[in-house]
Amino acid sequence: MKIEEKVKYFINEHHLLDKDKKYIVALSGGADSVCLLLLLKKLHYQIEAAHCNFRLRGDESYRDEEFCVNLCHALQIPLHRIHFETKEYAHLHKISIEMAARDLRYSYFENLRKDIQAEGICIAHHQEDCVETILINLIRGTGIQGMRGILPQNGHIIRPLLSIKRKDIEYYLQENKQNYVTDSTNLINDVQRNKIRLDIMPMLKQLNAGVVDNIYSTAQHLTEANCIINDAIKKYLTQHSIFSENEDFELHSGYKKIRTESIENFSSPEYLLYYILSNYDFSGSQIEQIYKNLHGKSGKVWKSNSYELLIDRENLIIKRRTEILDKTIKIPEPGTYVFDETSKVIINNIPIYKGFQPSKTAQIATLDADKVKMPITIRLAKLGDRFQPFGMKGTKLISDLLTDLKKNLFEKQQQLVIEDAKGNIIWVVGIRTDDRFKIDSKTTNILKVEII
Repeated sequence: MKIEEKVKYFINEHHLLDKDKKYIVALSGGADSVCLLLLLKKLHYQIEAAHCNFRLRGDESYRDEEFCVNLCHALQIPLHRIHFETKEYAHLHKISIEMAARDLRYSYFENLRKDIQAEGICIAHHQEDCVETILINLIRGTGIQGMRGILPQNGHIIRPLLSIKRKDIEYYLQENKQNYVTDSTNLINDVQRNKIRLDIMPMLKQLNAGVVDNIYSTAQHLTEANCIINDAIKKYLTQHSIFSENEDFELHSGYKKIRTESIENFSSPEYLLYYILSNYDFSGSQIEQIYKNLHGKSGKVWKSNSYELLIDRENLIIKRRTEILDKTIKIPEPGTYVFDETSKVIINNIPIYKGFQPSKTAQIATLDADKVKMPITIRLAKLGDRFQPFGMKGTKLISDLLTDLKKNLFEKQQQLVIEDAKGNIIWVVGIRTDDRFKIDSKTTNILKVEII
């Protein structure tokens, strides 16, 4: 089968491209991306090219850029270009040059895709790239997900060349008398992928000439097996109430709660946990530790880039990772005040009236205004805070109250209190007021505090 037919069949088999839509081709100037550009043009897809100059190889970087400019001009394909200060970005974010280049490249491609209203971004990964990725994942330690290698499509990233090998690409370019540029850094075994490509793959081919086909075929079988496993998990999740979700989870203060019992009732609890938690950026090693600590001491926390997970009794609690800010506001007199991006505080001083009933609403406190010394301060609860809970004679640590109410660590960290000018805590917000400031038969004025 000719390369064009092979790629065309692969595109159709996986429903990768639509001739009525526009696509970006990531063009480095190397053999793989040049082949991809020619093939998609020959197959009559709507394409525009994008080239990134990472300024890492001196004159060679500008040579590659110039090559892409001339190639796209000759083929009458629009070209988008960008220059990056890659070393500075890597230093600023404390990551490797390779990771910095990847972050910059894919962020630019996605922004460009939105700007020109393209459907997807075509990347020139081929079979050897897929096999190298599998080997890298094996070296790092991986589950079945990592053994799938590179997928034909991941979101807006599309890989139409996964069905062909590097030698097919070189043959196609030679047949079409099309030159390309070579990145000299790819010829030095100084990074993991290069070592696999230059050192390990030749040795594996000596053991078995068909090693690329065999590993790639195994990856395809594991992809199918993974689909079966995922279908079983989805069915289990549908049939069992594993999650309870706070309505604000996708915003700022909410959380998801997972019952550990539901995890353990699945045929493969650790894999189910991996399936769930990998969606929240937790690594395989973190998930392994979380699984081992399912019945460990409450209060243990793990953090991914975007989320935090807490073991709390028989539950796992997930929330978005946010910095715990020192939320403090001083209120000198009645009025409406902005507390944070989502909350307001309304203070009213009201003369008592016949038939008045103290508030039973969690977000509203009604107190004896004459007992409260202004200004009042709203702040986060801290260690050692005490108050006299409504209906009690003695004082109690707020931390003990929250524990009695089975508040989890995340809730404790966000608990607000209001204190008066004398430092007396008059309200543990949303939970209980202080008995010393309650409304009684001698009350003439009501201090109404509302947080919305």
